[in-house]
Amino acid sequence: MTKALLALSDLHVTFSTRRGLVEAVRGVTLSLDEGEMLGLVGESGSGKSVTGFAITRQLDAAGRITAGDIRFRGQDITKTSGSDFRSLHGAAIAMIFQNPRAALNPIRAVGDQIADAISAHKRLSRGEARAQALELLRAVQIRDPEKRLSAYPHELSGGMCQRVMIAMAISCNPALLIADEPTTGLDVTTQKVVMDLLTGIAAARGMATILITHDLGLAARYCRRVVVMEQGRLVEEAEPKVLFRAPRHPYTRRLVAASPTASSRIADLVTEEERGRYAAIKIAQRPPPASGTPPLLEVQKLAKRFDQGSAAVADFSMLINAGEAVGLVGESGSGKSTTSRMICRLIDPSEGDISFEGQSIGHIPARDFHRSPFRKDIQIVFQDPNDSLNPRFTAFDCIAHPLLRLGGMRAGDALRQRVEECAERVGLPAELLPRFPHQLSGGQKARVGIARAIACRPRLLVLDEPTAALDVSVQAVVLQLLDRLRREDDLAFLFVSHDLNVVRMMCDRTIVLRNGRIVEQGESRALFDNPQTDYTRELVEAVPHIETEIAVAAT
Repeated sequence: MTKALLALSDLHVTFSTRRGLVEAVRGVTLSLDEGEMLGLVGESGSGKSVTGFAITRQLDAAGRITAGDIRFRGQDITKTSGSDFRSLHGAAIAMIFQNPRAALNPIRAVGDQIADAISAHKRLSRGEARAQALELLRAVQIRDPEKRLSAYPHELSGGMCQRVMIAMAISCNPALLIADEPTTGLDVTTQKVVMDLLTGIAAARGMATILITHDLGLAARYCRRVVVMEQGRLVEEAEPKVLFRAPRHPYTRRLVAASPTASSRIADLVTEEERGRYAAIKIAQRPPPASGTPPLLEVQKLAKRFDQGSAAVADFSMLINAGEAVGLVGESGSGKSTTSRMICRLIDPSEGDISFEGQSIGHIPARDFHRSPFRKDIQIVFQDPNDSLNPRFTAFDCIAHPLLRLGGMRAGDALRQRVEECAERVGLPAELLPRFPHQLSGGQKARVGIARAIACRPRLLVLDEPTAALDVSVQAVVLQLLDRLRREDDLAFLFVSHDLNVVRMMCDRTIVLRNGRIVEQGESRALFDNPQTDYTRELVEAVPHIETEIAVAAT
């Protein structure tokens, strides 16, 4: 019987915090063979990333391995000296991090950074290391590799930065690669390209890989085995076709139930306890608008050109009626966010017009729109609450701010009552209102962002990737919440996302953008079930679905 390349035995990892010791990994035992791809799945706080950092000896100063061992090629690397392990790290064990922009040095050209990784383990001249860096950029299929060699991270897209990270990781032919959420934030086609590239390189080089992810569809498509972690413990392990078709552990069953699929409806993501409450929400049958009634939002031939001269958005036209949800999908750089920011009047269009309830608002400069009476009617929920919430504001202050600025309210009992009402509607406990953003979880911060957006009772809510970085169970709760708010308030949504499963569930109609232009639009389910353009078909086929991947694996 061949020995495993990597074997973890009863691993425990503990962190020292102000509130005492916290055990992040609790008795994990698993193994990985040469050339195998293992999926490590679970939600934030499950211990999956900490396990990866423990293997690579990159725990922060507060963390330490308190029990168990990690054997790499039979050697217990928990007892290896720092200098000896440095010769292993990069050369035999490498890691790709979740946020490539944060992991890359912003003031050093990417070619130099790859050359640094090579020179750390090989005795080469600077010119030889740079030549190898160029070959690695070719290997990860970056366009114009000679040009990109001298580029800085901010000059590259997210997908290109991730390819640079892969090039650095494979520069010394490691036997083990740990990929920590390598596609988070990437659009579906870029995600597929990056994962196909990663698996192709791993297969060609006989490289074992641990894929750390919260995307069960991704694990089902690419991994031979999947391990599920909850609260630091390994709770289930099996091949994807076994694990996701008939999960045994209650936690795995919850994860599978909360993962949107090609056939999911919002109601399918509701837990048993919430099913009765959700079903009780009555959808008023909206009569068709009277003849001559303008749509809530009308956009005509919108265009945006930046200083470089090329159009980020061109000839964009659409209608949204009261209470309607419209999805806006496409790859990174397709113009989705630029379009949504023009509609919200955060940036000015170069051409075209925007009308709200029959009145033109496109001519009002973005810098002055906060004075318009329409400002409170059009609100936005941003992608990353970490960036969009003021770190110096409590949750209460964040929700109260638009009421003070736009709602004509003053500090006092009425304001407090409204803020608490908004918090209750989004399921945010009142005891969390005095907390600052860094004291809240990702799901709690997302709820603060939604509560802030609905505080002034808007008519149109623009949602820019509102669940992109959330765990599947938290995403399910947020989607249910948004759907309920739309039903109760007759809110209109412009839902900007690269997650086609979510758009299919949430939106009545969908618009597909490519290079700033509309390539297809129509009723959501019909558009995704029978796309009419090659580009839309490519987007749909790139989405990993649990049930589809299991069916493929079973054949």
